[in-house]
Amino acid sequence: MNDRKLGRDGPSVFAVGLGCMSIGIADVYTSSVRDDDQAVALIHRALELGVTLLDTADVYGNSERQVGKALKGRRDQVTLATKFGFQTGVSANARRDAPGRMINGSAQYVRQACNASLERLGVDHIDLYYLHRVDQNTPIEETVGAMADLVKEGKVRHIGLSEPSAETVRRALKVHRLAAIQTEYSLFSREPEDELLPLLREVGIALVAYSPLGRGFLAGRFRKPEDLAPDDWRRGNPRFQGENFAKNLQLVSHLRELAARKGCTPAQLALAWLLARYDNVIPIPGTSDVKRLEENVGAVRVQLTNEELQRIDQIAPQGAASGDRYNEAMQRLLNG
Repeated sequence: MNDRKLGRDGPSVFAVGLGCMSIGIADVYTSSVRDDDQAVALIHRALELGVTLLDTADVYGNSERQVGKALKGRRDQVTLATKFGFQTGVSANARRDAPGRMINGSAQYVRQACNASLERLGVDHIDLYYLHRVDQNTPIEETVGAMADLVKEGKVRHIGLSEPSAETVRRALKVHRLAAIQTEYSLFSREPEDELLPLLREVGIALVAYSPLGRGFLAGRFRKPEDLAPDDWRRGNPRFQGENFAKNLQLVSHLRELAARKGCTPAQLALAWLLARYDNVIPIPGTSDVKRLEENVGAVRVQLTNEELQRIDQIAPQGAASGDRYNEAMQRLLNG
């Protein structure tokens, strides 16, 4: 009951995965993991709870190495996903500003990036390999064709795209099947419902939802901007600034009240809404805290009634969140 498929031909995974960004970049989030043993322990606890989908990327700092370390002797327990496309070897500050990074989807770079990820992860194959953002200077047919070659060679089992447009998905499918599309999807970001989700359901592709808790906002963890560390990148995110913060805080307060009446946490309510929305959606909340991890996984036990789902839609209809998902530079990389 709690398993979902990564596409028609992909593996079944637990309905809630684990996003591993915060165990690789020490200064990106207020509570990022800063200790190797803590990162390994977090992943081991996720496996104990039944989580089977781990999601990382080559630009998440040391995340791939941490995940690889945690999977020694346990590789067969997980579906391992990683991403490529952002040129690596850039400064820490460039991580937060797209012009400081170049998206590279060329066939040559596909192979180079994959080999590097395999080495860092310490594995002989990647279960799900994503293009992190669509390269506007490289035809998607070239990128997907090179990814398909990796499948033929056994280095990759399944492929996917992150933040593509529906039209790009259609073009990619003419080259090779896709197991998953990764995009931001939450009560704060419901744009996939317009065109992308209907297409994915039609052709049998999973939607892997990153930031399903609105980068922590929907979990009710922030009451004021000062709750974020000075170097937390969310301080520069439009939804965490000025009037946007206040408006979004008010929206979350209504969800918190509904969660209290339901007997669950706001995070569990937000994740349960996603799970009830469509059966091809797999949220991958990230966390650096074991208690938060256990809380997130517990969302699979929260069953929402039709009345509760309707109330949530009233509280957070599409477009309810104030502010863009990213700064202007990063916004330009979406819906590629």
